Amino acid sequence: MKNIKLTLAYDGTNYHGFQEQRGTGLLTIQEALERALRTLAKSPIQVIGAGRTDAGVHALGQVVNFRSDRWPIPVAKIHVAMNALLPPDIKIIKAEEVPLDFHARFSALAKTYRYSIYNHRVLSPFHRLYCYHEPRKLDLKSMQEGARYLLGSHDFKSFQAQGTPVKDTIRTIFRAEIVEELPIMHLYLRGNGFLYNMVRIITGTLLGIGIGKIKSEDIPKIIQARNRTLAGSTVPPQGLCLMEVEYEANAGAENLPTIK
Repeated sequence: MKNIKLTLAYDGTNYHGFQEQRGTGLLTIQEALERALRTLAKSPIQVIGAGRTDAGVHALGQVVNFRSDRWPIPVAKIHVAMNALLPPDIKIIKAEEVPLDFHARFSALAKTYRYSIYNHRVLSPFHRLYCYHEPRKLDLKSMQEGARYLLGSHDFKSFQAQGTPVKDTIRTIFRAEIVEELPIMHLYLRGNGFLYNMVRIITGTLLGIGIGKIKSEDIPKIIQARNRTLAGSTVPPQGLCLMEVEYEANAGAENLPTIK
């Protein structure tokens, strides 16, 4: 039995999220991956994803793993074989054989997301699928001040989509930083986990600070209230990208074949 870890990048524009939606006719990243794997293995393969990105969300460092007792392709050749079968908006960028107890989701230590905001009165057509357009001038300093209140362990229930069936809403944020690359602002959030729509709601809240609707010093009050209605809007998906998923060094895969 082999357990294979794949790191992949994809443009989520044409997909209805990562997770399979069998029977709906809606194409997902997971289904595209499993279709290619089934062709190579000559038998059904199910992948486990590190994160269930929504429709329209992109990834530069999504991670999946799958197990197979008859896997026919050398690990060093997996990216070549898979990329020949996958559509051009999904690519395998790294493959590793990992211990059998490795799990793409539950073995993850941290994830980094980036949300990109195009802050100019006219949206470039080349960024329309990868940024949220905010034509009003944003107060970057105040947004950065608000972001700093997010650092540490908090109950982020105020930043969770309503109706999400999750019992534990405490998460730890290690990085909350806005990097300006005019006319684009990139919000980077690195944490040990994220609630459903948490990054998009945090972004909407910081945008509220940027346009003067919310005060940066109100962030602690919003967190403490555990009330979704006090936070900002949920921004659209296209500005969101899963940048990286972190695991213990090499995920216990020392001396196993790796391609980059």
